[in-house]
This record gives sequence, structure tokens and C-alpha cells, in this order.
Amino acid sequence: MPAAPTTIDEYIAACPEAVRSALAGIRDAVRRVLPDAEERIRYGMPAIMFDGRNAIHFAAWKKHIGLYPIYRSDDPIQAEIEPYRDGKDGVKFRLDRPVPYDLVERVVRMLAAHHGAGR
Repeated sequence: MPAAPTTIDEYIAACPEAVRSALAGIRDAVRRVLPDAEERIRYGMPAIMFDGRNAIHFAAWKKHIGLYPIYRSDDPIQAEIEPYRDGKDGVKFRLDRPVPYDLVERVVRMLAAHHGAGR
């Protein structure tokens, strides 16, 4: 059994080739908002830290990429997130459709503001 990835680069490299560019695109979108944030593997998935405690996670699944946690709020962006909503605190970007990287950036900006990060 292969070793569990210990870095985001290892995580992306272990995924099917068709998924790698979408994962890298999500990582890049998050990094544009949080360029100095620490990267980790938490709960077996990539995490980019807001403040050393809170993070945004993303993970590849069979038919989608998940982004977690995306809390509900009164922010107007919620209407744009809703078509991707999966359960209470996550969103799913289907692998058979383009990932809305601009939306990912705006969601991360909203979450960073909530956590007081990226200032």
C-alpha cells in the first residue's frame, strides 16, 4: 500500500492525471488570496491554513473535487455557491465541468475575512 501523502504536491501527484490540473487550479486560486499561508495535509486532504488553526480543505473524489468547510452566511456570494452546495458545509465541483476558479477565490476571500486572515 502506498504511503499517505505528506505534502500537497504529493497529494496532487498521486491523483489521476485528468484531476491534477483541477486540483492545481484550486490550490492556485486559494494561494492568490492567501499567498503566505501554510500548507498541510489534514484529515488526509490538502489544507491551506488561515490562522494556524482554521483551514480550507480540498480533495479529489471519483466524480468531483470537494472544498470544505464552506459555511453558510448572509454574504451575497451564497447564491453563487448554492448550485455547488453539498450538505451543510461543503461544495462539489464535478470533474466533467470546468471548475469556477474565480468563485473559489471569492469564497476564500470571504472565509479569510471571516477568520481575520490574509491581511
